[in-house]
Amino acid sequence: MKKSFLQKYGIVIVLVGICVVLSFMSPVFLTVSNLTNVVRQISMNGILAAGMTMVIITAGIDLSVGSQVALTGAIVAGLQPHGTWVAVFAGLLLGAFLGFTNGFIISKGGIPPFIVSVGMLTAARGLTLIYTGGRPIYDLNEDFRFIGAGYAGPIPVPVIILAVVLLICHFLLSSTVFGREVYAIGGNEEAARYSGIDIDKRRMTVYTIMGILCAITGIVLTSRLNSADPTAGMGFELDAIAAVIIGGTSLFGGEGTILGTLIGALIIGVLNNGFNLLNVSSYYQQIFKGVIIVGAVLMDSYARKRQVTGGVIARKEGKAASHLM
Repeated sequence: MKKSFLQKYGIVIVLVGICVVLSFMSPVFLTVSNLTNVVRQISMNGILAAGMTMVIITAGIDLSVGSQVALTGAIVAGLQPHGTWVAVFAGLLLGAFLGFTNGFIISKGGIPPFIVSVGMLTAARGLTLIYTGGRPIYDLNEDFRFIGAGYAGPIPVPVIILAVVLLICHFLLSSTVFGREVYAIGGNEEAARYSGIDIDKRRMTVYTIMGILCAITGIVLTSRLNSADPTAGMGFELDAIAAVIIGGTSLFGGEGTILGTLIGALIIGVLNNGFNLLNVSSYYQQIFKGVIIVGAVLMDSYARKRQVTGGVIARKEGKAASHLM
């Protein structure tokens, strides 16, 4: 079904509108240093949201990303005495294992993603508390700090990592057989199965990618804070899901783009930044974020009903026309 102008560019208009309003309300908002800070702040949410986009396109969900971030960050911090890159590699490996475990249980166990990811959320948080003893890990290597707090010229390193992640995910979804199969699974799983797609394998791959991106986020976060906090990552899953659905990805699966998710992450980042500049309480920020999520889901549900209704009407008109001929 052909999309209207507002459906295609609505979130871009919203982003520009928010920026215009904030630029009038705060003289600091449009400064280079503040805008650089906004992009750096959304880098971790953007990395997670890229993986969450793939998961939701398959009609799945992963509520354990915050706990995975905390666990992988703690492991990377704890392994610092063995060398920075050994620790980073171990963290990525652990992230892949956690994501694969989620995908394997969902695919082979036939358990809904919501339940599996809630179980992983609890288990990963518990493992983090056991590993750290409930205390932050400090004394990280100096070169490790570069990943989260360094600059390549004027550009923060986390922003470069975000750009690389977004480009790879966009390429996977838009230009590969894997991407087409991911959309097919979310659009109609039975049809995808009859067309010969190995659904279990693709789903496990998507959740493994999600786990690796959680590990990358955990590494960036730990490096930036120069410590691994066992309570880190709480609420990250909500920000990632919000960015994805604001960016136009359907919670029902089969639709969504990485570009839309990037704009969704920018909207959340700009709003958070604007609230902080205007000294709005964090309590009100959470309420507003919840309203945005529910509103986006309602709009998605409404659009889906219109598509279904439009399809039924089109089929009826086609039948009527065939009878007249």
